[in-house]
Amino acid sequence: MSVNRYDRQIRLKAFGARGQELLGAARVLVVGAGGLGVPVCQYLNAMGVGTLGIVDGDTIEETNLHRQPIYTPSDCGNSKITILGQKLQEQNPDTRIELHPTFLQPSNALDLVDSYDLVVDATDRIPTRYLLDDVCVIKRIPWIYGALHGFEGQLSVFNYKEGPTYRCLFPQIPKPGEIPDCNQLGTLGILPGIIGSLQALEAVKVICGLGEVLSGKLLLFSALDQESRQVRFQKDPSQESREVRDEAHYNSGFCGTGEGVSLSDYLERSKSDQAPLLVDVREPEEFEAFHLPEAQNFPLMELEQRIAELDHAGAVYLICHSGSRSAQAYQKLEGRLQSATLSWISGGMRNLEPEVS
Repeated sequence: MSVNRYDRQIRLKAFGARGQELLGAARVLVVGAGGLGVPVCQYLNAMGVGTLGIVDGDTIEETNLHRQPIYTPSDCGNSKITILGQKLQEQNPDTRIELHPTFLQPSNALDLVDSYDLVVDATDRIPTRYLLDDVCVIKRIPWIYGALHGFEGQLSVFNYKEGPTYRCLFPQIPKPGEIPDCNQLGTLGILPGIIGSLQALEAVKVICGLGEVLSGKLLLFSALDQESRQVRFQKDPSQESREVRDEAHYNSGFCGTGEGVSLSDYLERSKSDQAPLLVDVREPEEFEAFHLPEAQNFPLMELEQRIAELDHAGAVYLICHSGSRSAQAYQKLEGRLQSATLSWISGGMRNLEPEVS
């Protein structure tokens, strides 16, 4: 360890050499390498966390660049964690970087978190948070929550010293459409940087035993008026017993009554003489950046006003970036098309490269 590198934080009496040693021995897993994950990884790496694991199966897109400033236009199309890992290693060669090029799922979650002391949620998927909560309770690992909603951000620390958890605060998985994602609401580029930096701060506090950890408290931050407030919540004894459930459970609030089909299933069907209609429900700017050539753009917010255009299409397949919006679109359309069959594509456009290659 280079003492000179960390001199300014070692000088802090409440932190000191002992704090630096604790950081150097810590193993932190960051789930997500996007708007929140980038500042979390950069600061933990720069400050001297010993081992930094990163989970993400996504690639870099042009629409990411305004809020994920470690990436450049020349990085577009490449794996996020590959590029992020390279740049973090240049930033601090002493950190052990462990890359997990996949998405967190019920089938791999227990194994992925098993060797880490602390997990940081830097995803934009509510189902992943419920899965993380279950896994971390089972493994008795604290995890740090960060979320964005328009011009607002949220922050908390769950399962810290077996304290309150995510399901204590949000016991029910939201129903479709109750909480729009950042692709629908938009995201001001600086906001993930603020919330991600606060997540990194909470991580350091948990690791080093500094200050008062945000356990049992939800921090609400408003970017437009620079105000924040805290809401306290208690541990719910009914949430103590946990298990990792199947994919259907975690996506139950986001998926239609029919199961999603894989992108490979759609691609195979598209080769037939009676090719289905592919409806891309992402926002126009996402669609323009990259889409399958046969796709037609019906943004989710406009879908119900355009049902008549789909009614006699035969077979309709719905697609978005990750599957959550196409699942919502499925629920909006289910039973309302007189002569068209309806399917939604699980995993969405982010699965395009692995499926086609």
